[in-house]
Amino acid sequence: MTSFTPAELGSRVGSGLLSFPVTHFRADLSFDEDAYRENIARLAEYEVGGLFAAGGTGEFFSLTPAEVTRVVAAAAQSAPEGTPILAPVGYGTATAVEMAAAAERAGADGILLFPPYLTEAGQEGLAQHVEAVCRATSLGVIIYSRANAVYGADTVARLAGNCPNLIGYKDGVGDIDTVTRIVAGLGERLTYIGGLPTAETYALPYLQLGVTTYSSAIFNFAPEFALAFYAAVRERRPADVTRMLAGFVLPYTEIRNRQAGYAVSIVKAGMTATGHGAGPVRPPLTDLTPDEFDALSALISEIPGLSGAGAGRA
Repeated sequence: MTSFTPAELGSRVGSGLLSFPVTHFRADLSFDEDAYRENIARLAEYEVGGLFAAGGTGEFFSLTPAEVTRVVAAAAQSAPEGTPILAPVGYGTATAVEMAAAAERAGADGILLFPPYLTEAGQEGLAQHVEAVCRATSLGVIIYSRANAVYGADTVARLAGNCPNLIGYKDGVGDIDTVTRIVAGLGERLTYIGGLPTAETYALPYLQLGVTTYSSAIFNFAPEFALAFYAAVRERRPADVTRMLAGFVLPYTEIRNRQAGYAVSIVKAGMTATGHGAGPVRPPLTDLTPDEFDALSALISEIPGLSGAGAGRA
């Protein structure tokens, strides 16, 4: 059973850096639970606002619902007490409701609600979808606005009024007008999370809007750098943020942008490059090419004080 009430979880999530640990696979693409548990324990040694098990960077889209529950349980059992573990929920409403209940039984502290599978829907349908998931669990729920589930400001306000355990809004769209309206209308009722790919790129301007945290994929393989970057953002040190963007984050995104799906693949490559190999990505994603891996390894090796950089391929 979680040690966080929804309100407590919302406060905790908003107070520190967030990350989506990768999901470890063997060469045959089966889940490598032992390696995954070791990695969760490693990442949880750092002070974070929460870890999202089997999330986007954790290849939620390639896992079966049973595998999701297994990954979430492994994370909840491996993280030290006090480190929130949030579980993914998605697909159609009936499946999402079942997954929310399963996540709670598996020991998750909260829920991240991904967009429904494939179909587009209007605001009324999206609102009903969220309300059904919130009713299915006592855990705090964060909605992820992106792709075919982009929530309007009025819809988010309705959900905040109707769902006491709705604790957060994660923006994966980058619509500043909508984010501004949501934050202005709801204030501290929700926690606001940056969720664009390589969220460091947008972290400083988003902070000005009231988005106090974001999910860092870079944290997987360079946690010291990710935390230093987050501190520079929260302390409003734009010169340091710009320096770290130019020195690592923007060159990193140039490699990421070479292929669709590389937002996940590049993180697993970074794990390998720093001596924490997590295996390949599952189809339909593809791994970086050898040349791209070498370029990433060289870039990572230039991060000051990064232990294990350049450790090579697993």
